[in-house]
Formats: sequence, C-alpha cells, structure tokens
Amino acid sequence: MFTGIVDGFATVFDIKKKKKIHNLTTKLPSTLCKNIKIGDSIAHNGCCLTVKKIENYYIMCDIIEETLKSTNLGFLKIGENVNIERSVKYGDEIGGHIISGHVTNTVEIVKILNSDNNYILWLRLKNKNLKKYIFKKGFICLDGISLTVGNIIEDKFCVNIIPQTLFHTTIRNKKHGSLMNIEIDFYTQTIVDTTERLINEKNINIL
Repeated sequence: MFTGIVDGFATVFDIKKKKKIHNLTTKLPSTLCKNIKIGDSIAHNGCCLTVKKIENYYIMCDIIEETLKSTNLGFLKIGENVNIERSVKYGDEIGGHIISGHVTNTVEIVKILNSDNNYILWLRLKNKNLKKYIFKKGFICLDGISLTVGNIIEDKFCVNIIPQTLFHTTIRNKKHGSLMNIEIDFYTQTIVDTTERLINEKNINIL
C-alpha cells in the first residue's frame, strides 16, 4: 500500500528486454535505501514492483507483460527518472490517499498551462470507460502522485500542481503527448460500481 506522496527519484540504469518481461534496474538515492530488502514493494511511477535484486544503491525489478501493456514503464529509457515511493509501514502518516500500486491504465497529456505559481495539466483518458470514476475534487493518482481532479470536459480532466509537487516529482519533465499512469481511487470505484449494480438489479426485478 502507498500514499501518493513521492519519496524521491530513481534513475533508470539498465533495461533488459526479454520476451513478455523486462528486467528494470534503477539507482535509488541513498536516503531511500535504508533497510531495503529483496521482496520489498516499491512503487515506480505509481506501479507496485517487487525488489528482485539489490547491489548497493541499485535495485532490479521485473515488469511482466500485463504491466508493460497497461502502464508507461514499457517506454522507459536509460537515464530517465521515475517517481519512487516505498510501501507504507505501520505508524506512517497517510499524506495523500490510499493507493494500491495497481495502475488502471495510462492518460495522455494534451495541454500544459504554466504561469507564475500556477501549473495545470490537462489529460485525456485513453480508456473512456474510466470517465465515470472521475469527479471534480476527487482523488486521482498520476505516476504515483496523489492529486485532486479539477475541471472535467468530456474525456479530459485537469489537475493543478503545487510548486512542491512540481519540483519534487517527474511532472516537471512531462511534455505534450507524454503518457502518465493513472490509478482510480479505490473507494470511488467501489461506490460507483456498487451503485450501478444495485440500479441494474432493481431494474431487472421491476421487469
């Protein structure tokens, strides 16, 4: 489990591409290496990966085919930075919102508005079936970052980025057309799906 408060950057050091799986090696900052061990869960751009190997500040994780298809991890390049968050431990503060690390899909950046102390990203849903889970002022997780939804227009929505988030995550490196991982808020999805199911069951009973 994660909170959407990014701990720092990791730099992609090596990618070994095999059939239906990638072996990803990243270099962590020393501050994130304390007590890390094989089997730990670490979110890379919001995607929960399991540590397979550790050498000093370098960790290796496997990215399976399904993850490559549904996230932006398959497009990573050597030297690129990814957002990193270590899993929550008992007693940790939940600074953002509850995140599973199971990325739903990707969204595409269609507009970046940047002015003094005001940075807004507009994003388009690739999977339009996710629109029913996007609510103004609702939680959303993008590349592992807990954010709040702003305006919504058709299959597009925006998020406002505060300076702290802009300078301490990979958002500052994003461009028009960049893909970001999206994880729908679990509680929002549960409420919407349950409501839909109850309405459908009621309609069936009426018939």
